[in-house]
Amino acid sequence: MSGPIGRGCRAVAALLTASVCQSAPAQAAEPLPATATRASGVVTWAASADRVGAGTADADYRLIVHTSVGGSGLRVRVTNAFGDRPLTLDSVWAGLRDHGAALRPGSNRRLTFGGSRTVTVPAGALAWSDPLPGSVPAGTDLAVSLHTPDAAGPAGGHGTAMQTSYTGQGDHTAEESDTDWTRTTGSWWYLDAVSVRPSRAATRAVAALGDSITDGWQSTGDRNRRWPDYLARRLITARTRIKGVADEGISGNKVLADGAGQSALHRLDRDVLSLPGVRTVFLFEGVNDIKAHTGVTAADLIAGYREIARRAHAAGKCVVAATVGPFKGWPEWDPAAETVRQEVNRYLRTSHDVDAVTDFDRALRSPYDPERILPFFDGGDHLHPDDKGMRALADAVDLGRLDCAR
Repeated sequence: MSGPIGRGCRAVAALLTASVCQSAPAQAAEPLPATATRASGVVTWAASADRVGAGTADADYRLIVHTSVGGSGLRVRVTNAFGDRPLTLDSVWAGLRDHGAALRPGSNRRLTFGGSRTVTVPAGALAWSDPLPGSVPAGTDLAVSLHTPDAAGPAGGHGTAMQTSYTGQGDHTAEESDTDWTRTTGSWWYLDAVSVRPSRAATRAVAALGDSITDGWQSTGDRNRRWPDYLARRLITARTRIKGVADEGISGNKVLADGAGQSALHRLDRDVLSLPGVRTVFLFEGVNDIKAHTGVTAADLIAGYREIARRAHAAGKCVVAATVGPFKGWPEWDPAAETVRQEVNRYLRTSHDVDAVTDFDRALRSPYDPERILPFFDGGDHLHPDDKGMRALADAVDLGRLDCAR
C-alpha cells in the first residue's frame, strides 16, 4: 500500500488483535511478559512515560510526534503504566499534521484495538492498536488524537516533550481542522510509541536510553533538534538497515535510582526491549547519578552499565554506550564528581561489556578546559548542549557500529 494515511487505501479484511500487556511494577527489574512484544514492524517514534498529572474526563489530546522510519500498517501504543485504575479511550485517530493542530485533508483515520473503537487499558498496562491501512512517510509530523471519556487519577505520558501538542474538550478527534483545539500542552499524554511496517523486512531501529540531553533539553522546541532527531535524519540516507529511532530520554533520569522517572535499570524492559524492531540499545546516562552526590561511585555506575548490557544482550540486542559529557560550571560540579566521571569514561572507552562506544565527551569538551563543554556547543547551563551541540553528538555516532555482529 502507498500514499499517506487515508488516501487511496482499501480497508483490510481483518485487523490483527490488539496487544495488551502488563507493565513492570515501579520497583521491579523483571522482564515484561511476552505479550509486550506482539506489535509487528519497527518503532518509528517513542517517548518514555512517567506520571504527567491527573487524568481529565471528556478531554481531547492531539499529540504531535515526528516519525523516523516510514512504512505502512501504523500502530500506536497507549500507556496506563502509571495509572491506579483502568484507562478508557473511546476514540483514537491518526493523521498527518499540516500546521498547528490542523491536519492534511483526508489523512485522519480511526484506529481500532482488537477491532473495537474503544479500548480499556488496565492499571499498569500498555495496549497496541491494530495496524492502520496506508503508509506514513519518514521524517514527518504525525498527529495522534485521543479522547478520554472518564479519565481520573494519575495519568501517564512524557512531560518534557519539547513539542507543542493540543487539547480540547469533548470528542473532536475525527476533525481535521484546528477549530476546537484551543489549548496547548508541552507533554505527550497516554501515548508512548508508534510503529510502522517498513518496505524492507530487514529494517531495524535504535533506542536511545538517556536523560535530559537525550530528551532534548536546551534544544529548540518544535523543531526536532534533539540529538536522536539529528541521528534519525542521518539514518534516512545511510546505507544501513538501522532506520528507526526511539528517543527514550527522561530529564533528570538516573541509571541506578528512581526519581525523575524510573531508573534506566527499572524501565529498560518497558521503554526499550519491548519496542518492536529494536536492534540496538544506545546507552547515554550517568551524569545525574554522579552530580547528585548521593555516594554513587564509579564502581556502582559500572555495575549498572554491565547489568543493562547483560539484559540487552540476553534479549538479542546490540549495545552502544556513550561516554559521560563534561559539566564543569554546573552548580553541582566539583572535583570529586569529576573524578567519578573520568573513571567511568575510562571504563567505557576500554569496555568489552558493550559492542561499541561513542565518545560524546570528546565531541563536546573544550580543548582548552576538557572538564567544560565547548562554549560553541553550550546551551547556557554548562551541561546541556544547544542545537549545534546536539548535532555534534549525532555526527559523532558511527552508523556502521549501530548494527553489531555478535
